[in-house]
Amino acid sequence: MDDTTTMERAIRNAAVVRASTSPNPWVGAVVTAIDGAMFDGATSPPGGQHAEIIALATAGDRAAGGALTVTLEPCAHHGRTPPCTDAIIASGIRRVVVAVEDPDAQVAGRGIAALRAAGLEVSVGQCSTAVRDQLAPYFVHRRTMRPFVVLKLAATIDGRIAAPDGTSRWITGPEARADAHQLRSESDAVVVGAGTVRADDPALTVRHVTGRDPLRVVLGRIPPTARVHPCREHTGSLGELLDDLGRQGIVQVLVEGGASVAGSFHHAGLVDRYVLYLAPALMGSADGSPLLRGPGSPSMSSIWRGSFRTVTRLGADLRIDLDPPACRGPAGKTNEEDV
Repeated sequence: MDDTTTMERAIRNAAVVRASTSPNPWVGAVVTAIDGAMFDGATSPPGGQHAEIIALATAGDRAAGGALTVTLEPCAHHGRTPPCTDAIIASGIRRVVVAVEDPDAQVAGRGIAALRAAGLEVSVGQCSTAVRDQLAPYFVHRRTMRPFVVLKLAATIDGRIAAPDGTSRWITGPEARADAHQLRSESDAVVVGAGTVRADDPALTVRHVTGRDPLRVVLGRIPPTARVHPCREHTGSLGELLDDLGRQGIVQVLVEGGASVAGSFHHAGLVDRYVLYLAPALMGSADGSPLLRGPGSPSMSSIWRGSFRTVTRLGADLRIDLDPPACRGPAGKTNEEDV
């Protein structure tokens, strides 16, 4: 079995546990025995076993002399669990294929070095682009100590997220809404403005899919009877919020606020990925709520341009994933209109 095939299988294993491992990275592994039999592993929730250990345990004695394929560098330090490198060496594995080095300061090449020092053959870089994309939130958090920020918006095809009377339910169909709840389940925190809470009284829990509820953060003060409670109410700058959430181990934040909150994150350059659910509907007027509020580009020469990552059809709607032209901008301030 070639390295690409086994690494693609490990990537699929990691995808299954995407919503359950944070703040640990979602990692997939495959042990390939001498006879070609394959044994899978994926990271357990925090405090549980890492992907490599699960794959090795499943393989048992058949791991000896075989190969281990893993999406992220095995750890070589004691954390909640013992070092994965010790178990790999003890298993009799002869070859390890790693997609990317772990950017965490406690690992950062030490795992690979430990395996090589023990005489194992280690190959690094297989399918690295795909794995870096899969682990993008983890890499951003470890590099900046701030969460990876996803801005989610649902809009009509003419760019309106609410009608003139403030109503916005439902712009998109059930398939898109279920997908948005999957995105919510993959996020450690969800952020909305107090204006959205007062207008819609959302619960911001995970429904339509299986997953844990994120930490709920409201920009501003809200009534004690709001359904979003228990939540955190924040009145400082967005930069302060992201710094604090990063220190708490929040790896991904989903911004679901209205146009003012969305505009605040966008104009401050704090968004790492835009997810737009686009319905085949037209508001047909300029007085509905736009995607973003705040100062726009005065001319085409200064217009903001990102890059399309993916376009996916969900029932009658489209999901468009958009990357910004740069990773980070200055810390923004909360837009007073939404608080």
